[in-house]
Amino acid sequence: MNFCMDRILACTCRGSMGRLRVDMVKLISIGVVSGLFFSTTFVLNRLMSLEGGHWVWTASLRYLFMLVLLFCWFLSSGNLRLLRELLQLYCRHWLFWTVAGTIGFGFFYALISYSASFSPGWVIATTWQTTIIATPIVLLGFRRKVPGRALFFSLLIFAGVVLVNVSQAQTAPLRDVLMGGIPVLIAAFCYPFGNQLVWEVQNRGHRLLPSIDSPALNRPFAKVLLLTVGSIPFWLLVVLVCQPPPPAASQVMQTAMVALFSGIVATSLFLYARQLAKDPYELSAVDATQASEVIFALAGEIFFLHAAMPDVYGITGIIITILGLCLYIRAQAR
Repeated sequence: MNFCMDRILACTCRGSMGRLRVDMVKLISIGVVSGLFFSTTFVLNRLMSLEGGHWVWTASLRYLFMLVLLFCWFLSSGNLRLLRELLQLYCRHWLFWTVAGTIGFGFFYALISYSASFSPGWVIATTWQTTIIATPIVLLGFRRKVPGRALFFSLLIFAGVVLVNVSQAQTAPLRDVLMGGIPVLIAAFCYPFGNQLVWEVQNRGHRLLPSIDSPALNRPFAKVLLLTVGSIPFWLLVVLVCQPPPPAASQVMQTAMVALFSGIVATSLFLYARQLAKDPYELSAVDATQASEVIFALAGEIFFLHAAMPDVYGITGIIITILGLCLYIRAQAR
């Protein structure tokens, strides 16, 4: 009898472990695929820059197409009532959504697009990983508690980013290295800052911000739509101030591809993977898959743009950055 029970328990445990492994593989696979689509931003932005496309159109046209795609999604999925509710929500708090959209989407992507004129996409993708360090700093600015046990891994990520930019300095003027790196570092703070503003108003976390308690904000792409609409005044102002020459047809098409691949497909897959995660360990695994953007961006530039392989500093920097990112997220999940 005991022998039979042992066999049953063993089979049950093996079955449970098998399911856990299958679930984790599924989560990681979805996360990596989302990283693949996210990486198109860095590759296509660099391509548009090399073809002479102005960074203003690279940035602003993406959000124009994002707006069109989001409206199409809400209309085609039968969410007309939700769309109307979200637009009313924007009108009631237009100042907040404009500020949050300008910082979280406008400043963030304008700086990313500008940097593509000076640095390869894989360098920008690696430098962008510093947003994982910027996020807790932003949280501290809002007087939120941040675990300090991952400080070492933060320094590891930063060391990797420095090595990658040192690699870039071997073949590019110092001005290009600085103009390609500093904007991305600033963007790494703008993006979590804009997202945290939205979190604060939902959770009544700051006395200087309005309280927006609406169930509509919990629906897919609701915040993305509101922040996109909020960024439109910024893009109009940038176009008026910079007065760039008209974009070529290829740049228009490529920005549409970025909006679709990165803004819609990648975001949907990433949010879906996080929704499937059942505990902090699985969430950390999904978040860590975004380090794959660096590898895909490098492979994309080598394959499509015939870029040269990075030197030993660049390769070492990529490895250290990805390792530090994975260790950081795992430490935060404990």
